Amino acid sequence: MKRLNQLIYISLLLIGLTGCSKYLDKLDNPNLVTDPPLNGLLGQTTYNTGYNVYRMGYTVSYFTQYQASSTKGSDTEIYNEVDYSTTWTAFYTNMMNIQEMVTKAEAVGAFHHIGVGKIMMAYSLNMLITAFGDIPYSEALKGGELLVPKFDDQTSLHATSMTLLDEGIAALQQTGASLNLDAASDVIHQGNTEAWIRTAQALKARFMNQLTKKASYNANNVLTQLGSTYSSNADDAMMTVFRGRSPWNQVAYNNTVLLLDGWLSEQFVDALDGTTFGVEDPRLPLIATLTKFGDYRGTPNGAGRIGTGTDDEESYLSVDGYYSKGNAPLALVTFAEMKFIEAEAAFRADDKPRAYAAYLAGIDAHMTKLGVATTAKETYINNPTVSVGAENITLELIAKEKYVAMFLHPEAWVDARRFDYNYKDFGLPEGAVLNTFIRRLAYPTVEFSRNGANVPDISGLDEKLAFDKP
Repeated sequence: MKRLNQLIYISLLLIGLTGCSKYLDKLDNPNLVTDPPLNGLLGQTTYNTGYNVYRMGYTVSYFTQYQASSTKGSDTEIYNEVDYSTTWTAFYTNMMNIQEMVTKAEAVGAFHHIGVGKIMMAYSLNMLITAFGDIPYSEALKGGELLVPKFDDQTSLHATSMTLLDEGIAALQQTGASLNLDAASDVIHQGNTEAWIRTAQALKARFMNQLTKKASYNANNVLTQLGSTYSSNADDAMMTVFRGRSPWNQVAYNNTVLLLDGWLSEQFVDALDGTTFGVEDPRLPLIATLTKFGDYRGTPNGAGRIGTGTDDEESYLSVDGYYSKGNAPLALVTFAEMKFIEAEAAFRADDKPRAYAAYLAGIDAHMTKLGVATTAKETYINNPTVSVGAENITLELIAKEKYVAMFLHPEAWVDARRFDYNYKDFGLPEGAVLNTFIRRLAYPTVEFSRNGANVPDISGLDEKLAFDKP
């Protein structure tokens, strides 16, 4: 492990200097590495793809009410426009480097690098369009002097993301001599091409299921697609190597040194402590800190903290919790998610027995992943409010359990909008400036300053994106 970390650190250090792009206004720098090796680019792009899942997840965790701000009336939390230029730039910088890797790989017939690059591009593209809508893509990654790329239609880009996944799978399946993926540089699947193919297939299932509001949605097609995805938790796409602390561990640690962060929403805590659903979820102690009262208490969204921030009157992300302990893994795609997609698609296909079995399997997989003790897991699953029987399974129950299993993941916001935020006891944050739930992010100021003539007008943060409309 020490050797692995050293190799990754060295490769990241080398290629962390790359990625110059006219579009991103990076200045010429004689210290930049202008011809990085393919496995160097692999190290950078896999790392930053994973880290961008955290970046987007952190932002939207206030909309899904996983987190709550310790400050009353936080702009993000009450739906004021916030500038996400840093996140936007991080995504485009990584996408430029992915494109560079693919281009270099095509020149030398490195099929595996092409495949992984296209899969990561699809993932990145999908996260952007489900947050911002129309974005620059077809002209944005060409480099050169093109400073004002057009914004491509989000519906067409959803299709593009599916095409990229197919192309990525095909490249990984191509036979013949190819430069191998360096296991130390690939911080997601350690150079395992079969694992990357399964992840691409899983992303296809996710992207297909994002379109449940569309007339074109076909639940049976989703179910067929799921047959090519994951078969157990061992297949999960996870990032476990970090420069410094893992991101959610950094959040939890910051809170312990009074850089207030990682405060858990009252809505999320109530959903797990028995308040909302009448059953205590054994995952809560593996996520949250106990208060000084010996229980778990969330912070109401928009209301700010009750106590001083130093007296443990509310629950926070625990520095010992599954998601936020030292070197805590960062999930990109999981088997548990696939089971809940199966449960939803089967329900929509009017196959309640399959929906119910997948729903229970999703709970089991997620609890196993978090390390819930077998007895506690069985007690929860066997509770009559959870084990309702196939004839009584509902979309609301499936959505509730998926909400818990997707904790802190950006895809949870896609789900919230698909379900129209229809979670039990889910309410607008206190002081919300909209009279409905947030549906999109505003375009960042960095894009207005560089490409303002092409930035689309939006009606407000309650504007529904393409996947969110019939």
